[in-house]
Parts: sequence; C-alpha cells; structure tokens
Amino acid sequence: MLFVGDDWAEDHHDVEIQDETGRKLAVRRLPEGAAGIAQLHELIAAHLNADGDPGQVVVAIETDRGLWVQALAAAGYQVYGLNPRQVARFKERYNLSGAKSDPADAHALAGMVRAERHQLRAVAADSAGGQAVKVAARAHQTLIWERTRHTLRLRSALREFFPAALLAYADLGLTGADTLELLARAPAPAVAAKLTAAQISAALKRARRRDVPTRTQAVNDALRGPQLAQPAAVTAAYAAAVQAAAAVLTTLNEQIRQLEARVEAHFLQHPDAEIYLSQPGIGTVNGARVLAEFGDAPGRYASARARKNYAGSSPITRASGRSKIVLSRFIRNDRLADALQSQALSALTASPGARAYYDKQRARGLGHNPALRQLSNRLAGILHGCLKTTTCYDEAIAWPGAVVHPEPLAA
Repeated sequence: MLFVGDDWAEDHHDVEIQDETGRKLAVRRLPEGAAGIAQLHELIAAHLNADGDPGQVVVAIETDRGLWVQALAAAGYQVYGLNPRQVARFKERYNLSGAKSDPADAHALAGMVRAERHQLRAVAADSAGGQAVKVAARAHQTLIWERTRHTLRLRSALREFFPAALLAYADLGLTGADTLELLARAPAPAVAAKLTAAQISAALKRARRRDVPTRTQAVNDALRGPQLAQPAAVTAAYAAAVQAAAAVLTTLNEQIRQLEARVEAHFLQHPDAEIYLSQPGIGTVNGARVLAEFGDAPGRYASARARKNYAGSSPITRASGRSKIVLSRFIRNDRLADALQSQALSALTASPGARAYYDKQRARGLGHNPALRQLSNRLAGILHGCLKTTTCYDEAIAWPGAVVHPEPLAA
C-alpha cells in the first residue's frame, strides 16, 4: 500500500508518499493540470510494485470535487476528500507549536489517511447524470441567493431616499418584472410622480398581473403622495444606484428562469427522478436539490441513520456522567438542510401521515421549527428506504396506522 498526501493550491500540489510503516518515500511539488497529474502517476509508479494495483494507492486531499480529484479517481486510486477541520484537528495532536507549511500539510494528510482511513469517508463515485444535476441545481440556488442579496440592497437604497416606492410596489414585490421596469424608467420620486396611468398599466399587463386597473390606481396614488426628500445631488446618486440594481435583478431573473429549465431537464433524465418525485412535498426543483446533495453513488449510505446524519436532521447527544444533552446539528450541508426543510413544510399539506407526525411532535411541547426538523429527519429515512428498494413512496407503508383525513389538511 502507498499513502499519498496531496495539499492542493490553485496552481500547484504538494504531495508526499508514505509506505505502510509511515516511512517517507517521496516529496514533490507538482503543477496543476494534465502535466502535474502525469508526473504524479510517474512518481507513484516508481514506488509501486511492478504487479501493483492502482487500488493499493490511497490519496488524501482536502476536497472532493474538481478535475484533479476526477483524474485521481479515474486512475483507480482510493481517494479520500477530507474536511479541512478534520485535518486541522489531526495536526493539532502532533504539532503544538502552530507551525505550518504546505509540505507539512501534505505529510499530515498522508499520515492521517494511513492511520485512520477506516474512520474516513472515501469520495463517492456519483454518476455523470448525478453530477450534472448537482452542478445545475447549485448554480440555480446560488443565483436565487444572489437575487435575494441584491433585492435587500435595493430595498435599503429605496428606504433611504424613496420610501414611497416600497409602499407602491409592496404588493408586486421588488423582484417583479413590472416593478423593475418601472424603477428603471423612474428611479427617483420626482420622475416616478410623473408616470402616467397608461405607463403603469402597460407594465402590469406585460407582467401578467390581475386586476390591473385597481393595482394601477394604487401604485399611482402611492407615487404621487407627499413624502420627504433628500438633496437633489444625493437623490441623483441614489437613482443611479437603483437603476443599476434594477438592471442586475432583471438579468438575474432571466438567468434563474433559464437555469431552472436546465435543472428540470437534467433531473427528469435521472433514473431516480421518479422515486424522488413520489415523495411528499418534493417538486422538480427541490427534488433536484435533494438528489444533488445526497448524490447517487450506490452504497454511499450504509443505513437510513447514516443518511440522516449526513443530512444534519438527526440530533446529537452529549453525555458525561449524569449530564445528558440532546442538541440539533448546526454543522451540516446547508443546501441539503434547506431543501429537506422545504420538503417537510410542503409535506404537511401533501401527506396525512406527515401531518399527524408533526402534530404529535407539537403535542410533546416542541416548537414549529424543532417539530419540522423531526419530520424532515423522518422523511429522510423514508427516502432512504425507497431508494434502497427502488420503490416509489407509499403513504400506507411510510406511516402505518396514521389517521387519513378526508378533508384537505391546512399547514
């Protein structure tokens, strides 16, 4: 067996190769890219037996994605993508001075995977389809988060010099196409007060709003009402900032729509899409996010408990002597946690069994969020069972003995 520690940077990799006894065999700095990976293969081959198998090479690196990791896995090596926090704690056991260097980090990585790989998780071999879903779903969600940030900045700017706009467009939303069109046309109070009813109505119609005459009158009245004003120079500066923010949000809206179509296309082509869509509270976009973060490598999760732990929905226990505390997990995959929380909330109206389970948690004295987290944890276990047996969701099997309400359930 050979153990390789790979401390990566943007343009190079510091690697160290150890044997089973921990003896240092080679230390080298390699360039990023095809040339670097070729040199790594040559370096490993020089220390591997003539009849050696690439599976006898174990590589530790502080990432689980990227072209370099893909190349390592394609070569047949055992690749462990380690959490930097794990590596930092491992180094603290042997280095109390706090000294740090890239070769020393590579040495620690090689030693860690040599001594403790039985407790570490190897990089999962997700399918190309699963990786495509992950890339598209993450990009889509990131743009939504960016839109939220820009919306808050726009709201803050309007609040400072044009609060009437917040009142006028409250029902339409600051990210609405009509709101952004009107703000781009009239970003300052004086200009907005001159907007005609025809101009406002046309923008609302292009955004396909209902009850256009009533909404038009409400917007017109709010924009023409009395309000405080900033000095002219300050107002002009704020107006330019609002126009820029409106242009950015318009572009983000369009790109989010295009990416959503790509997310749906990749997700619906995946063989597990039918199982995910059968789960209560999961739609196409949210299903793609859950699939993306869980991955689709077979055998990645040994049990439902392992999947719940990865999801961060299962509690953790801290017990010492007579003290015992049960806490929720805060160190977790936030993207996955958000997707599962959204599923649990939607499942309250989609599944009588899920609603009954939620009500049971509330009856125990739990608040809304803790009860929702418990439901999310249960739904993650149900999903694991469906994926393991390749069967779609069945309400009667998932919630045996649950009371089925004949009338629609309210959240």
